[in-house]
Amino acid sequence: MSAKVLTFGNFKGGTGKTTNSTMIGFELSNRGQKVLLLDLDPQGNATNLYLKTKAVLGGEIVIFNSTLMSAIKNKDLSSAIINIKDNLDVLPSATDFSLFPRYMEFLENYEDRVQYLSKLIEPLKEKYDYIIIDIPPTISLITDSALYMSDYCIIVLQTHERSLQGAEAFIQYIQNDVIDKFGAPNLDVLGVLPVLLKNGAPVDISTLENAKEEFGEENMFKKTIRNMERLKRYDITGITDADMHDKRVSQVYIEVTDELLKRIGDTE
Repeated sequence: MSAKVLTFGNFKGGTGKTTNSTMIGFELSNRGQKVLLLDLDPQGNATNLYLKTKAVLGGEIVIFNSTLMSAIKNKDLSSAIINIKDNLDVLPSATDFSLFPRYMEFLENYEDRVQYLSKLIEPLKEKYDYIIIDIPPTISLITDSALYMSDYCIIVLQTHERSLQGAEAFIQYIQNDVIDKFGAPNLDVLGVLPVLLKNGAPVDISTLENAKEEFGEENMFKKTIRNMERLKRYDITGITDADMHDKRVSQVYIEVTDELLKRIGDTE
């Protein structure tokens, strides 16, 4: 069975794309699903979070020699895969991945460039149940490549007006550019996942109401990611399971993942 490919997106930075892609990937792997996180952001935040998690779980500090960019040049993505824990791997990004658009100039046709990474990932789809993609918040060949190879996109919406505008622009871009222009074969928007900036603040509540009007309540995830300090700490410590705060975070992502899987099931 071929892996389902999920991309988390918004054209506004700092909305929680990396946090949610890594946490949902982690939860899916806890359920025995084989997961690969494909880090297409040259900042490598998802890579760093997972490497810190590996260190927490196994006490092993990882220094990787092969980056995603070098694996692309070698036309063998499997050569760069790092195992994080049972059922969870990462294809690590680094600053050299910012050179990807320039490297792809050897192909004259832009559509061929968009499809190139999809072809390289194809052999790995037989080895995983889910491939989760973290992308930068920009219109670029990187974003186009991710969306072209995806089955589903989850729009991450922080309760902030600029994030709402970024989500609106992202959905329009998917329809007008990626699907209509490049003919993305499988891409579907799975839903909008709300992330609270401040718990219960009037601005947050107002933004959520505006989002429901804009996207339709049925397209909004029912589960909202509340502002949790422990989540922010994972960027420094990796994902931990030490106390009630960790368990509270874990329960949130159990519920989010339940809803995500239900939405996938409802579309198929």
